[in-house]
Amino acid sequence: MAVNGVALSVFILVFALVTVLGFAAARWRAGDLTLLHEWGLGGRRFGSVITWFLIGGDFYTAYTVIAVPAVVFGSGAAGFFALPYTIIVYPIVFLVMPRLWNVANRHNYVTPADFVGGRYGSNLLALAVAITGILAVLPYIALQLVGMQVVIAAMGLSGSGIFADLPLVVAFAILAAYTYTSGLRAPAMIALVKDVMIYIFVIVAVVVVPMKLGGYAHIFTVAQAHFALVGKGGILLAPAGYWPYATLALGSAMAAFMYPHTVTGVLGASSSVVVRRNAAMLPAYTFLLGLIALLGYMAIAAGLHPASPNFAVPALFNALFPAWFAGFVFAAIAVGALVPAAIMSIAAANIWTRNIDKAYLRPHITPADEARTAKLVSLVVKLGALVFVLGIPTQYAINLQLLGGIWIIQTFPAIVFGLYNRWFHDRALLAGWLVGMVAGTAMSFGAGIKPTFPILGITAYIGLEAFVLNLIVAAVLTPLFDQMHLPRGADQTAPTDYEDAVQTAAR
Repeated sequence: MAVNGVALSVFILVFALVTVLGFAAARWRAGDLTLLHEWGLGGRRFGSVITWFLIGGDFYTAYTVIAVPAVVFGSGAAGFFALPYTIIVYPIVFLVMPRLWNVANRHNYVTPADFVGGRYGSNLLALAVAITGILAVLPYIALQLVGMQVVIAAMGLSGSGIFADLPLVVAFAILAAYTYTSGLRAPAMIALVKDVMIYIFVIVAVVVVPMKLGGYAHIFTVAQAHFALVGKGGILLAPAGYWPYATLALGSAMAAFMYPHTVTGVLGASSSVVVRRNAAMLPAYTFLLGLIALLGYMAIAAGLHPASPNFAVPALFNALFPAWFAGFVFAAIAVGALVPAAIMSIAAANIWTRNIDKAYLRPHITPADEARTAKLVSLVVKLGALVFVLGIPTQYAINLQLLGGIWIIQTFPAIVFGLYNRWFHDRALLAGWLVGMVAGTAMSFGAGIKPTFPILGITAYIGLEAFVLNLIVAAVLTPLFDQMHLPRGADQTAPTDYEDAVQTAAR
């Protein structure tokens, strides 16, 4: 495939702009970047608009833009599970995350594991949550690289040996540099540019592409005929798919804001009011996601036959749009990889520094050393993800990301229920977490590393099945451990810590 010079030029121009913004962000809302909460949470000073773009930027990633249409292209209606999932998630965020922000702000918690350790007085439970967070987020970073690989290849930048991967290496070296320098401020600033670009290309696509392909009715008709011909999928779910679809949506919604990077976006907000306001506004992204998913059907109607479903969207824009607009789209997708990858690496670095290094290796580490360590670890995390993608087949990254969702939902009881009461015993939660992790991993491998597994004749999302086992174990062992008079860890928080400052002042 020949290099698309026009598309590549537009891509490089946009990438250069983003790079300048990334480095300039260090002086935006200036703070002492030698402190972890300033570097890793932006000083907790982001208002409603920036927080909206920041959370949207790390929740709706480049791989989302590539993968959701790819699933729709390959399987049809099943790929739309992401829509109910992103509708269900925001009421959860509205109810839960302001309480987490309040207590984290009052106790200078930087990670979910910080809160769990403080709430339950259990270093082991905090460590379990920390390790789960790192395990879940690392393959997620790798998948952002997969999204970038796809658009780089779509512009004809291919080759052999080091030259095949050089553009990706350069892009992530630049990302590593400005993340190290600017911390969370860099992806927060770039997220605004990224989202505007994605809204532009999606709105243009859903208007122009149907005009070129004969309208939506024709697109759906061709898509349904295609699925009937291949004997797989369809534009409507088959009855056998109802339960997997529903449980996958619910389980994914429960897991979404347990990921360290989404929590990092929340904790960077300036107040719990900002968090609530964003939970009300963020469903606008669900509308965008629905439009993005339709690109899968459009690629079918356009008669495209990409080498992989992941190339459906790039192939569609290469086929139906001028090269300059295709370059704009590819740049938007690539920037959409940089934003979440930066936030994810920062979140992983925060966890390592606070919940492993400080908790177990260097308990007397200074605040300045905390920030310095986090910066270095963020580089290591990005390098690890890059080596992973370049050295291991992509399918492994995708499989591990599926496992990541199954794993991270096992932290839900300790985090979410802990925000409301201390009924669960910390040792019972730890036992439940272990059962959920082992059972979820075993079921996933038993299903060929897929997201669903049949139990008692019902096929459902493995993460939710393992979560139920987790919850049963924790609920059964809590009264048993209390009856045995096993001591509970000391709670470092107070009931008023979870309330808004206005409510607390009114008391």
